[in-house]
Amino acid sequence: MASAPLSSRTVLVTGATSGIGFETARQLSEQGATVLLHGRTPESARAAADRLVVTAGADPDRVCAYAADFARLDEVESLAHRIVTAHPRLDVLVNNAGMAAPERHTITADGNEIAFQVNFLAHYLLTCLLEPALTSDPGGRVVNVSSSLHRTASIQWSDPQRARRYSRLAAYAQSQLALTVFAADPRVAAVSVHPGVCETSLLPLYGHEGTAPAEGAAHVVRLCDPSVEIVNGAYYDRSERVDPAPAATEDRTVRRLNRLADPLVGRS
Repeated sequence: MASAPLSSRTVLVTGATSGIGFETARQLSEQGATVLLHGRTPESARAAADRLVVTAGADPDRVCAYAADFARLDEVESLAHRIVTAHPRLDVLVNNAGMAAPERHTITADGNEIAFQVNFLAHYLLTCLLEPALTSDPGGRVVNVSSSLHRTASIQWSDPQRARRYSRLAAYAQSQLALTVFAADPRVAAVSVHPGVCETSLLPLYGHEGTAPAEGAAHVVRLCDPSVEIVNGAYYDRSERVDPAPAATEDRTVRRLNRLADPLVGRS
């Protein structure tokens, strides 16, 4: 039956209340997965979960709503604790939550440039904290929803918060490069995927028409399937595996990124 490939899988999707995230949750649910649906607020997460049940026919016993504002790292820590407690075995983590960098330089209460925190640092922290639950069985994995714009980026190692020179496009691209580099971290099996340019809130960054979010989500869902073998750190442009930016495959850059990120998220 169609649900067989994912019927035993538990998948957490961040940023699952709209766009590619919601469509990813919907398609995973249709294939029988237990979906942990994350939203920024309890109200938005619950509304998205109800929408899955009412309009997409999801099994209410296999949809769980969780909330955390990724602009607050204490909420990310609380989210990870709740998930590990309720779901000690997690098959797939889809790091999808994202935002366009604002026009004006914006710093979170944690002291980080907001796009760098929401798009990368929060996912870095969440992944590290969920590591005990992420299964090491074949098929267990992390799927980072990245962007082709990572190719235009550089990580400003001496000024990752871009306090000296800020550009919203450069800030967004830096966050996507960091997320793509993080996929090569050896602690968990992970890949990155550019789902294509879709009609979401991020479309203005790309400046042209996009496809339906469901099309982008299909590329994410494919990588959640345990029958799809992955190589740690691989990068996909939609369904095709291609080379990412050279920096994303360098062991030295992975180690350097960890050294940068750990103190920014409060890890020693």
